[in-house]
Amino acid sequence: MGRLDGKVAVITGAAGGIGREATLLFSAEGASVCVADVAEEQGEQTASEAREAFFHKVDVTDAASVEEMYKVTAERYGGIDILYNNAGIMPADDASILETEVDAWQRVQDVNTKGVYLCCRYGIPHLIERGGGSVVNVASFVALAGAATSQISYTASKGAVLSMSRELAVEFARQGVRVNALCPGPVETPLLMRLFNETPGALERRLVHIPIGRLAQAKEIAQGALFLASDESSYVNGSTFLVDGGITAAYVTAE
Repeated sequence: MGRLDGKVAVITGAAGGIGREATLLFSAEGASVCVADVAEEQGEQTASEAREAFFHKVDVTDAASVEEMYKVTAERYGGIDILYNNAGIMPADDASILETEVDAWQRVQDVNTKGVYLCCRYGIPHLIERGGGSVVNVASFVALAGAATSQISYTASKGAVLSMSRELAVEFARQGVRVNALCPGPVETPLLMRLFNETPGALERRLVHIPIGRLAQAKEIAQGALFLASDESSYVNGSTFLVDGGITAAYVTAE
């Protein structure tokens, strides 16, 4: 028996990285999954490797596109139980507030903040129709800790997602909808490793601040999302669910 048997999940940003791992994991645990992403080829590949999934191209910054994503999923599977709002961007031109231009700021806000807003705006009514469900919004450990190597719009967007999640958790709890913010630490992805490799010593500087001493693997974050999506977390609501290797707990790490 799977931990998500009979559940229907919509996962945004599901073509690669954490979203891909979550798709494979959720599906293996019994869920039917909408693999939602802008990357068509990768998304189709992910869906094809899952037990029960289909790909749907979506632009999370566009209200009509998001609304259609949920409509198609509900028509295909009879309803929706889980929203895993995972889509997000972290572009190189989002840096210090003294360097980040207005268009770069807005591009991140549109995907990371507006995207979660739209997914909740159009997704939560489907959960209410089912008598309840789980919303997992991806924030970040940076919503709780500052960094001298700033990504100002990314950090601000994740703080907004964290606050939004708490508000929604309180508003919809009596209707059976739980909303939690998943806050990952840095994850070993091709994009992040490329950014680290461009600056000698950048990775080593960051590892000093991680008590576990390494970056997270994408599947480790997906495991956290699985717990929040499942009925095992039935009394977890409005939480800041950290999967960060102890970063936000640390002052000085062991040598």
